[in-house]
Amino acid sequence: MKLLLNIFKVTIFSALVFCIHSCTDTTAKSTSPVLFLTTKPTVNKDSISKILKEINAVEKAKLLDVVFTDEAKTKGFNGVVLIAQRGQVIYKKAFGYAKIKTKDSLHINSVFQLSSSSKTLTAAAIMLLVEQGKLKLTDSIQQYLPQFPYHKINIKMLLTHRSGLSNYVYDCEPYCEKPNLYNGCVFNNKSMLEILTIKKPPLYCLPNKKFEYCNTNYALLPLIIEKVTGMSFADYMKKNIFDPLGMNDTWVHNAKTDSLHKNVTIGHNGSGTVEKTVFADDVVGDKGIYSTVDDMFKWDQALYSEKLLKKETIDQSFTGYSNEHKGKRNYGYGWRMIDNGNGNKIVYHNGWWHGYNSEFLRRLNDQTTIIILSNKDNRMAYQIKDVLPILNSTAEGADVGGGD
Repeated sequence: MKLLLNIFKVTIFSALVFCIHSCTDTTAKSTSPVLFLTTKPTVNKDSISKILKEINAVEKAKLLDVVFTDEAKTKGFNGVVLIAQRGQVIYKKAFGYAKIKTKDSLHINSVFQLSSSSKTLTAAAIMLLVEQGKLKLTDSIQQYLPQFPYHKINIKMLLTHRSGLSNYVYDCEPYCEKPNLYNGCVFNNKSMLEILTIKKPPLYCLPNKKFEYCNTNYALLPLIIEKVTGMSFADYMKKNIFDPLGMNDTWVHNAKTDSLHKNVTIGHNGSGTVEKTVFADDVVGDKGIYSTVDDMFKWDQALYSEKLLKKETIDQSFTGYSNEHKGKRNYGYGWRMIDNGNGNKIVYHNGWWHGYNSEFLRRLNDQTTIIILSNKDNRMAYQIKDVLPILNSTAEGADVGGGD
Protein backbone atom coordinates (compact mmCIF):
# COMPACT_ATOMS: atom_id res chain seq x y z
CA MET A 1 0.00 0.00 0.00
CA LYS A 2 2.80 2.45 0.92
CA LEU A 3 4.58 1.61 -2.34
CA LEU A 4 1.43 2.31 -4.35
CA LEU A 5 0.92 5.61 -2.60
CA ASN A 6 4.52 6.61 -3.23
CA ILE A 7 4.19 5.77 -6.92
CA PHE A 8 0.92 7.67 -6.98
CA LYS A 9 2.61 10.78 -5.58
CA VAL A 10 5.53 10.62 -7.98
CA THR A 11 3.47 10.12 -11.13
CA ILE A 12 0.33 11.95 -10.11
CA PHE A 13 0.10 13.88 -13.37
CA SER A 14 0.54 10.95 -15.77
CA ALA A 15 -0.98 7.51 -16.23
CA LEU A 16 -0.27 5.09 -13.38
CA VAL A 17 -0.21 1.46 -14.36
CA PHE A 18 -0.34 -1.30 -11.83
CA CYS A 19 -1.02 -4.99 -12.22
CA ILE A 20 -3.28 -6.98 -9.93
CA HIS A 21 -3.45 -10.70 -10.68
CA SER A 22 -4.33 -10.82 -14.38
CA CYS A 23 -7.15 -13.09 -15.47
CA THR A 24 -5.89 -16.38 -16.94
CA ASP A 25 -9.18 -17.54 -18.47
CA THR A 26 -8.53 -17.74 -22.22
CA THR A 27 -12.17 -16.90 -22.96
CA ALA A 28 -11.87 -13.61 -21.11
CA LYS A 29 -8.40 -12.22 -21.74
CA SER A 30 -7.89 -8.90 -19.96
CA THR A 31 -5.46 -6.06 -20.15
CA SER A 32 -3.65 -4.73 -17.10
CA PRO A 33 -5.71 -2.33 -15.02
CA VAL A 34 -4.88 1.28 -15.67
CA LEU A 35 -5.51 4.39 -13.62
CA PHE A 36 -5.91 7.32 -15.98
CA LEU A 37 -5.86 10.87 -14.72
CA THR A 38 -7.95 13.15 -16.88
CA THR A 39 -6.21 16.50 -16.81
CA LYS A 40 -8.13 19.52 -18.05
CA PRO A 41 -6.32 22.66 -19.25
CA THR A 42 -8.44 24.80 -16.93
CA VAL A 43 -7.64 22.69 -13.86
CA ASN A 44 -4.21 23.12 -12.28
CA LYS A 45 -2.15 20.21 -11.07
CA ASP A 46 -2.65 20.99 -7.40
CA SER A 47 -6.42 20.87 -7.88
CA ILE A 48 -6.19 17.52 -9.66
CA SER A 49 -3.98 16.12 -6.92
CA LYS A 50 -6.46 17.28 -4.31
CA ILE A 51 -9.41 15.72 -6.13
CA LEU A 52 -7.64 12.38 -6.58
CA LYS A 53 -6.73 12.31 -2.92
CA GLU A 54 -10.25 13.24 -1.81
CA ILE A 55 -11.85 10.52 -3.90
CA ASN A 56 -9.20 7.95 -2.90
CA ALA A 57 -8.62 7.13 -6.55
CA VAL A 58 -5.86 4.51 -6.22
CA GLU A 59 -7.65 2.38 -3.64
CA LYS A 60 -10.92 2.54 -5.58
CA ALA A 61 -9.16 1.43 -8.77
CA LYS A 62 -7.79 -1.63 -6.97
CA LEU A 63 -11.20 -2.61 -5.64
CA LEU A 64 -12.91 -2.01 -8.98
CA ASP A 65 -10.36 -4.22 -10.69
CA VAL A 66 -11.18 -7.07 -8.33
CA VAL A 67 -14.88 -6.78 -9.24
CA PHE A 68 -14.47 -6.65 -13.00
CA THR A 69 -11.69 -9.22 -13.18
CA ASP A 70 -13.94 -11.64 -11.32
CA GLU A 71 -16.85 -10.91 -13.67
CA ALA A 72 -14.62 -11.55 -16.67
CA LYS A 73 -13.14 -14.73 -15.25
CA THR A 74 -16.21 -16.36 -13.69
CA LYS A 75 -19.21 -14.72 -15.36
CA GLY A 76 -18.09 -14.23 -18.94
CA PHE A 77 -17.95 -10.45 -19.11
CA ASN A 78 -16.31 -9.34 -22.37
CA GLY A 79 -15.92 -5.59 -22.85
CA VAL A 80 -14.36 -2.29 -21.83
CA VAL A 81 -14.99 -0.33 -18.64
CA LEU A 82 -14.42 3.33 -17.77
CA ILE A 83 -15.25 4.77 -14.35
CA ALA A 84 -14.73 8.38 -13.33
CA GLN A 85 -15.51 10.77 -10.52
CA ARG A 86 -15.39 14.57 -10.47
CA GLY A 87 -13.96 14.71 -13.98
CA GLN A 88 -11.12 12.28 -13.29
CA VAL A 89 -10.97 8.79 -14.80
CA ILE A 90 -9.99 6.46 -11.98
CA TYR A 91 -10.40 3.09 -13.70
CA LYS A 92 -10.27 1.98 -17.31
CA LYS A 93 -9.71 -1.54 -18.55
CA ALA A 94 -10.47 -3.93 -21.42
CA PHE A 95 -11.46 -7.59 -20.96
CA GLY A 96 -11.74 -10.28 -23.61
CA TYR A 97 -11.95 -10.16 -27.38
CA ALA A 98 -13.14 -7.95 -30.20
CA LYS A 99 -13.51 -11.07 -32.33
CA ILE A 100 -13.83 -14.17 -30.19
CA LYS A 101 -13.18 -16.70 -32.97
CA THR A 102 -9.81 -15.19 -33.90
CA LYS A 103 -8.96 -14.13 -30.33
CA ASP A 104 -8.37 -10.50 -31.34
CA SER A 105 -8.08 -8.75 -28.01
CA LEU A 106 -10.20 -5.81 -26.98
CA HIS A 107 -8.40 -2.64 -25.99
CA ILE A 108 -9.32 0.75 -24.62
CA ASN A 109 -9.97 2.20 -28.09
CA SER A 110 -12.26 -0.63 -29.21
CA VAL A 111 -15.52 0.59 -30.76
CA PHE A 112 -18.90 -0.85 -29.77
CA GLN A 113 -22.47 -0.27 -30.85
CA LEU A 114 -24.19 1.66 -28.06
CA SER A 115 -27.55 0.02 -28.75
CA SER A 116 -30.25 1.94 -26.86
CA SER A 117 -27.72 4.12 -25.08
CA SER A 118 -27.72 5.84 -28.49
CA LYS A 119 -31.00 7.44 -27.41
CA THR A 120 -29.15 9.88 -25.15
CA LEU A 121 -27.43 11.32 -28.22
CA THR A 122 -30.49 11.24 -30.48
CA ALA A 123 -32.45 13.18 -27.86
CA ALA A 124 -29.62 15.70 -27.56
CA ALA A 125 -29.79 16.33 -31.32
CA ILE A 126 -33.49 17.12 -31.03
CA MET A 127 -32.95 19.40 -28.05
CA LEU A 128 -30.20 21.26 -29.91
CA LEU A 129 -32.69 22.01 -32.69
CA VAL A 130 -35.18 23.18 -30.06
CA GLU A 131 -32.59 25.57 -28.66
CA GLN A 132 -31.94 26.89 -32.16
CA GLY A 133 -35.65 27.54 -32.66
CA LYS A 134 -35.87 25.11 -35.57
CA LEU A 135 -38.61 23.01 -33.98
CA LYS A 136 -40.78 22.89 -30.87
CA LEU A 137 -41.48 19.95 -28.59
CA THR A 138 -45.19 20.63 -29.02
CA ASP A 139 -44.99 20.34 -32.83
CA SER A 140 -47.08 17.53 -34.27
CA ILE A 141 -45.34 14.77 -36.19
CA GLN A 142 -47.36 15.62 -39.31
CA GLN A 143 -45.69 19.04 -39.39
CA TYR A 144 -42.51 17.27 -40.53
CA LEU A 145 -43.79 13.89 -41.74
CA PRO A 146 -47.18 14.63 -43.37
CA GLN A 147 -47.83 10.98 -44.22
CA PHE A 148 -47.56 9.86 -40.58
CA PRO A 149 -50.94 8.17 -39.95
CA TYR A 150 -51.40 8.80 -36.22
CA HIS A 151 -52.62 12.16 -34.94
CA LYS A 152 -52.35 14.00 -31.62
CA ILE A 153 -48.73 12.87 -31.19
CA ASN A 154 -46.01 15.49 -30.78
CA ILE A 155 -42.21 15.45 -30.57
CA LYS A 156 -42.17 15.52 -26.77
CA MET A 157 -44.24 12.34 -26.70
CA LEU A 158 -41.66 10.62 -28.87
CA LEU A 159 -38.82 11.75 -26.61
CA THR A 160 -40.59 10.58 -23.46
CA HIS A 161 -42.11 7.34 -24.83
CA ARG A 162 -45.64 8.62 -24.35
CA SER A 163 -46.83 8.38 -27.95
CA GLY A 164 -48.68 5.09 -27.55
CA LEU A 165 -47.03 3.75 -30.71
CA SER A 166 -46.34 0.05 -31.10
CA ASN A 167 -42.87 -1.39 -31.72
CA TYR A 168 -41.77 -1.26 -35.35
CA VAL A 169 -39.56 -4.33 -34.87
CA TYR A 170 -42.68 -6.46 -34.47
CA ASP A 171 -44.91 -4.47 -36.81
CA CYS A 172 -42.54 -4.49 -39.78
CA GLU A 173 -40.98 -7.94 -39.61
CA PRO A 174 -43.86 -9.71 -41.44
CA TYR A 175 -43.31 -7.45 -44.45
CA CYS A 176 -39.57 -8.03 -44.72
CA GLU A 177 -39.18 -11.29 -46.56
CA LYS A 178 -35.40 -11.12 -46.83
CA PRO A 179 -32.87 -9.98 -44.24
CA ASN A 180 -32.21 -6.23 -44.54
CA LEU A 181 -34.46 -5.93 -47.60
CA TYR A 182 -37.80 -4.18 -48.05
CA ASN A 183 -39.11 -3.99 -51.62
CA GLY A 184 -35.57 -4.56 -52.84
CA CYS A 185 -34.08 -1.80 -50.70
CA VAL A 186 -32.34 -1.65 -47.37
CA PHE A 187 -34.93 -1.59 -44.60
CA ASN A 188 -34.28 1.66 -42.75
CA ASN A 189 -36.12 4.48 -40.99
CA LYS A 190 -37.86 5.57 -44.17
CA SER A 191 -38.98 2.01 -44.88
CA MET A 192 -40.36 1.80 -41.35
CA LEU A 193 -42.39 4.96 -41.85
CA GLU A 194 -43.71 3.63 -45.16
CA ILE A 195 -44.96 0.43 -43.53
CA LEU A 196 -46.54 2.33 -40.64
CA THR A 197 -48.26 4.60 -43.15
CA ILE A 198 -49.64 1.77 -45.25
CA LYS A 199 -50.42 -0.87 -42.62
CA LYS A 200 -51.35 1.39 -39.69
CA PRO A 201 -50.70 -1.10 -36.87
CA PRO A 202 -52.88 -0.30 -33.85
CA LEU A 203 -51.57 1.89 -31.07
CA TYR A 204 -50.69 0.33 -27.72
CA CYS A 205 -52.60 3.11 -25.99
CA LEU A 206 -53.91 6.62 -26.58
CA PRO A 207 -51.23 9.31 -27.03
CA ASN A 208 -49.88 10.80 -23.80
CA LYS A 209 -51.93 8.44 -21.65
CA LYS A 210 -48.95 6.63 -20.15
CA PHE A 211 -45.29 5.75 -20.51
CA GLU A 212 -44.62 2.80 -22.84
CA TYR A 213 -40.98 2.33 -23.81
CA CYS A 214 -40.95 1.89 -27.58
CA ASN A 215 -38.13 2.04 -30.13
CA THR A 216 -40.46 3.41 -32.81
CA ASN A 217 -40.36 6.79 -31.07
CA TYR A 218 -36.62 7.15 -31.47
CA ALA A 219 -36.63 5.72 -34.99
CA LEU A 220 -38.95 8.55 -36.04
CA LEU A 221 -36.79 11.31 -34.53
CA PRO A 222 -33.96 10.97 -37.13
CA LEU A 223 -36.53 11.46 -39.92
CA ILE A 224 -37.64 14.69 -38.26
CA ILE A 225 -34.03 15.81 -37.90
CA GLU A 226 -33.40 15.11 -41.59
CA LYS A 227 -36.53 17.02 -42.61
CA VAL A 228 -35.61 20.06 -40.50
CA THR A 229 -31.91 20.21 -41.40
CA GLY A 230 -31.78 18.86 -44.94
CA MET A 231 -28.91 16.62 -43.81
CA SER A 232 -28.71 12.90 -43.27
CA PHE A 233 -28.99 11.87 -39.63
CA ALA A 234 -25.41 10.57 -39.74
CA ASP A 235 -24.03 13.81 -41.17
CA TYR A 236 -25.99 15.95 -38.74
CA MET A 237 -24.77 13.98 -35.74
CA LYS A 238 -21.17 14.18 -36.90
CA LYS A 239 -21.21 17.92 -37.62
CA ASN A 240 -23.27 19.06 -34.63
CA ILE A 241 -22.62 16.51 -31.87
CA PHE A 242 -19.60 14.28 -32.44
CA ASP A 243 -17.13 16.76 -33.97
CA PRO A 244 -17.82 19.63 -31.53
CA LEU A 245 -17.26 17.27 -28.60
CA GLY A 246 -14.15 15.68 -30.10
CA MET A 247 -15.86 12.28 -30.36
CA ASN A 248 -13.60 11.24 -33.21
CA ASP A 249 -14.30 7.50 -32.91
CA THR A 250 -18.09 7.82 -32.92
CA TRP A 251 -20.40 7.44 -35.89
CA VAL A 252 -23.90 6.42 -36.95
CA HIS A 253 -24.22 2.88 -38.31
CA ASN A 254 -23.73 2.33 -42.02
CA ALA A 255 -23.73 -1.29 -43.16
CA LYS A 256 -21.34 -0.54 -46.02
CA THR A 257 -18.68 1.28 -44.00
CA ASP A 258 -18.86 0.09 -40.36
CA SER A 259 -16.26 -2.62 -40.91
CA LEU A 260 -13.87 -0.11 -42.48
CA HIS A 261 -13.53 1.83 -39.25
CA LYS A 262 -10.47 1.15 -37.15
CA ASN A 263 -10.98 -0.82 -33.93
CA VAL A 264 -14.62 -1.76 -34.59
CA THR A 265 -15.83 -4.88 -32.79
CA ILE A 266 -18.28 -7.64 -33.67
CA GLY A 267 -21.35 -8.50 -31.59
CA HIS A 268 -21.62 -12.03 -30.18
CA ASN A 269 -24.37 -13.97 -28.46
CA GLY A 270 -23.93 -15.42 -25.00
CA SER A 271 -22.18 -18.53 -26.31
CA GLY A 272 -19.63 -16.46 -28.24
CA THR A 273 -21.07 -16.96 -31.72
CA VAL A 274 -21.22 -13.94 -34.02
CA GLU A 275 -24.71 -12.47 -34.19
CA LYS A 276 -26.37 -12.63 -37.60
CA THR A 277 -27.61 -9.59 -39.46
CA VAL A 278 -31.36 -8.96 -39.09
CA PHE A 279 -33.78 -6.76 -40.99
CA ALA A 280 -33.95 -3.97 -38.38
CA ASP A 281 -30.19 -3.37 -38.13
CA ASP A 282 -30.27 -0.37 -40.47
CA VAL A 283 -32.85 1.55 -38.48
CA VAL A 284 -30.99 4.14 -36.38
CA GLY A 285 -31.74 6.68 -33.68
CA ASP A 286 -33.20 4.12 -31.33
CA LYS A 287 -29.82 2.35 -31.61
CA GLY A 288 -27.03 2.26 -34.20
CA ILE A 289 -24.46 4.71 -32.86
CA TYR A 290 -20.95 3.30 -32.46
CA SER A 291 -18.51 4.70 -29.92
CA THR A 292 -15.71 4.09 -27.42
CA VAL A 293 -15.59 4.52 -23.65
CA ASP A 294 -13.36 7.58 -24.08
CA ASP A 295 -15.76 9.26 -26.49
CA MET A 296 -18.69 8.50 -24.22
CA PHE A 297 -16.77 10.11 -21.38
CA LYS A 298 -16.44 13.23 -23.52
CA TRP A 299 -20.22 13.19 -23.93
CA ASP A 300 -20.60 12.71 -20.19
CA GLN A 301 -18.35 15.65 -19.36
CA ALA A 302 -20.10 17.92 -21.87
CA LEU A 303 -23.26 17.49 -19.81
CA TYR A 304 -21.58 19.24 -16.87
CA SER A 305 -21.02 22.35 -19.00
CA GLU A 306 -22.82 24.26 -21.71
CA LYS A 307 -20.41 23.16 -24.42
CA LEU A 308 -23.25 21.58 -26.41
CA LEU A 309 -26.55 22.24 -24.64
CA LYS A 310 -27.66 24.94 -22.23
CA LYS A 311 -28.03 24.03 -18.56
CA GLU A 312 -31.77 24.65 -18.76
CA THR A 313 -32.05 22.14 -21.61
CA ILE A 314 -30.01 19.55 -19.74
CA ASP A 315 -32.15 20.00 -16.63
CA GLN A 316 -35.29 19.47 -18.73
CA SER A 317 -33.77 16.31 -20.17
CA PHE A 318 -33.13 14.97 -16.65
CA THR A 319 -36.71 15.65 -15.53
CA GLY A 320 -39.13 12.71 -15.34
CA TYR A 321 -42.31 12.86 -17.42
CA SER A 322 -43.95 9.51 -16.61
CA ASN A 323 -45.34 10.56 -13.27
CA GLU A 324 -48.40 8.34 -13.43
CA HIS A 325 -45.99 5.59 -12.34
CA LYS A 326 -45.44 6.03 -8.61
CA GLY A 327 -41.94 5.28 -7.42
CA LYS A 328 -38.35 6.36 -7.82
CA ARG A 329 -37.93 5.50 -11.53
CA ASN A 330 -38.82 7.77 -14.40
CA TYR A 331 -37.91 8.78 -17.97
CA GLY A 332 -36.84 12.18 -19.32
CA TYR A 333 -35.64 13.18 -22.78
CA GLY A 334 -33.53 10.16 -23.73
CA TRP A 335 -32.64 9.30 -20.15
CA ARG A 336 -33.90 6.83 -17.60
CA MET A 337 -33.53 7.98 -14.01
CA ILE A 338 -33.62 6.81 -10.44
CA ASP A 339 -34.50 9.53 -7.94
CA ASN A 340 -35.00 8.62 -4.30
CA GLY A 341 -35.58 12.24 -3.38
CA ASN A 342 -32.43 12.29 -1.27
CA GLY A 343 -30.19 14.28 -3.62
CA ASN A 344 -28.60 11.12 -4.99
CA LYS A 345 -30.18 11.22 -8.45
CA ILE A 346 -28.97 8.83 -11.12
CA VAL A 347 -29.55 9.32 -14.86
CA TYR A 348 -28.65 6.47 -17.16
CA HIS A 349 -29.48 4.38 -20.20
CA ASN A 350 -28.86 0.72 -20.89
CA GLY A 351 -28.67 -0.87 -24.29
CA TRP A 352 -28.90 -4.25 -25.97
CA TRP A 353 -28.83 -5.16 -29.65
CA HIS A 354 -27.50 -8.36 -31.19
CA GLY A 355 -24.70 -9.17 -28.82
CA TYR A 356 -23.91 -5.62 -27.76
CA ASN A 357 -24.66 -4.51 -24.20
CA SER A 358 -24.10 -0.99 -22.92
CA GLU A 359 -24.37 0.76 -19.57
CA PHE A 360 -24.05 4.55 -19.38
CA LEU A 361 -24.73 5.75 -15.84
CA ARG A 362 -24.23 9.15 -14.24
CA ARG A 363 -24.73 9.95 -10.55
CA LEU A 364 -25.10 13.69 -10.54
CA ASN A 365 -24.37 14.76 -6.97
CA ASP A 366 -20.73 13.59 -7.00
CA GLN A 367 -20.20 13.43 -10.78
CA THR A 368 -19.77 9.67 -10.83
CA THR A 369 -19.71 8.09 -14.29
CA ILE A 370 -19.88 4.39 -15.16
CA ILE A 371 -19.46 3.40 -18.81
CA ILE A 372 -19.53 -0.31 -19.69
CA LEU A 373 -19.50 -1.44 -23.33
CA SER A 374 -19.66 -5.12 -24.22
CA ASN A 375 -19.77 -7.10 -27.46
CA LYS A 376 -20.78 -10.45 -25.97
CA ASP A 377 -24.34 -10.66 -24.69
CA ASN A 378 -24.09 -10.83 -20.92
CA ARG A 379 -26.41 -9.24 -18.36
CA MET A 380 -23.44 -8.63 -16.07
CA ALA A 381 -22.89 -5.38 -17.97
CA TYR A 382 -25.89 -3.98 -16.09
CA GLN A 383 -25.28 -5.51 -12.68
CA ILE A 384 -23.32 -2.78 -10.92
CA LYS A 385 -24.52 -3.34 -7.36
CA ASP A 386 -20.93 -4.17 -6.37
CA VAL A 387 -19.53 -1.09 -8.09
CA LEU A 388 -21.47 1.86 -6.65
CA PRO A 389 -20.60 1.07 -3.00
CA ILE A 390 -16.91 1.22 -3.92
CA LEU A 391 -17.54 4.71 -5.27
CA ASN A 392 -18.80 5.81 -1.85
CA SER A 393 -22.50 5.85 -2.61
CA THR A 394 -25.63 4.44 -1.13
CA ALA A 395 -26.39 1.14 -2.81
CA GLU A 396 -30.13 1.90 -2.63
CA GLY A 397 -31.59 2.24 -6.10
CA ALA A 398 -28.40 1.06 -7.73
CA ASP A 399 -30.03 -1.80 -9.65
CA VAL A 400 -30.52 -0.41 -13.14
CA GLY A 401 -31.87 -3.63 -14.57
CA GLY A 402 -31.05 -4.82 -18.05
CA GLY A 403 -32.00 -4.65 -21.70
CA ASP A 404 -32.62 -1.35 -23.43
